[in-house]
Amino acid sequence: MINILTLEDQRPDGKVAEKDLIKVVDTDEDYATIILPDGFTGAKWKPSGPYPIEVIDGQHRLWAFEDPFDEDFELPVVAFHGLDISWQAYLFWTINIRPKRINPSLAFDMYPLLRTEDWLEKFEGHFIYRETRSQELTGALWAHKESPWYHRINMLGEPKLRKKMVSQSAWINTLMASYVKAWEGPGVRVGGLFGAPVGKDETVLPWCGAQQAGFLILMGQKIEKAVRNCNEEWAKALRGKGSKGLSENEEDLAFVGPATLFNADPGVRGILYVTNDLCYVRADALELKDWVMEAGSAADEAKVSEALSDLRSRKVAKFLEEIAKRLVTYDWRTSTAPGLDKEQEERKKVFRGSGGYRILRGHLLEVLGEAPGEVGKASRKVIKALGY
Repeated sequence: MINILTLEDQRPDGKVAEKDLIKVVDTDEDYATIILPDGFTGAKWKPSGPYPIEVIDGQHRLWAFEDPFDEDFELPVVAFHGLDISWQAYLFWTINIRPKRINPSLAFDMYPLLRTEDWLEKFEGHFIYRETRSQELTGALWAHKESPWYHRINMLGEPKLRKKMVSQSAWINTLMASYVKAWEGPGVRVGGLFGAPVGKDETVLPWCGAQQAGFLILMGQKIEKAVRNCNEEWAKALRGKGSKGLSENEEDLAFVGPATLFNADPGVRGILYVTNDLCYVRADALELKDWVMEAGSAADEAKVSEALSDLRSRKVAKFLEEIAKRLVTYDWRTSTAPGLDKEQEERKKVFRGSGGYRILRGHLLEVLGEAPGEVGKASRKVIKALGY
């Protein structure tokens, strides 16, 4: 199943050049003639820009023809002319996902538009994407050696690890509530960077699982580094009275200790909330839609590493660094941290329970809103949108 592009069809890499177009001429009510480009020379021909044909379904059948063979072989093709991307996504979903032929997460990478299509709600497609992708991303954060959460997520819900690591379930729920969500709520135009249309053009970021995992790992690295370089009183208290600085391989108790919010469900929810919020409202300025790479899954360590390496040189890396530096000025101690007075302890108890997520998010946005430059500007925009 293919789509023949028209001169007006816009794709991420541009439009088909007029000289490369395939013309479809109706000969009568039942038949049409397909006219190949004038410069077409055979199998090795390449257009000057985007190809004039895109394959909706059946790519693997075409790959079978890459090797030469002697016999003629007829391949049935259903061809559309100028078919809208939304319709292509619908056809792909109907052919491949509803009969449960392939991993739904793959479909959402091949057609990012599926993440936001209204008609998909009746098939619970959005939930499938959000839950499946959140599981994959959690697995990547646990498994990738460059992740600050490498082997620091309680993947099996083991009781003995509950006070040492945030559970896989909590991570999945947090991702579904932040980066992989659709919208914050009715009329609130703050959405998930991986699940909602972004920017003035309201287009879905065409990031694959590897890119999404790379983004989260980079965000975590920036925060871990900022905490490690932090000399705030809260951080020094968590490291111990005798702390004189950390050695290169020494674990930082301000980031991974039992009494820091960075290593607790509310804190993980908080940092994912605010980093998503600020990057979402600054998506155009950060040129997020321009970050394109060959597709790869969140489980593909090499692809995640490639995405992570590429992302470090982009605008968003500096933006995340500025967010992280500001975040560590907040007191990240939990209510059980040693050395708190009664008033401090009571203030921190409000983060317990589901209501604590919103409270901590508000606190962090307020801290970020006091920052100079783009971080402060973006945070104040989010505060206004969310009604804090």
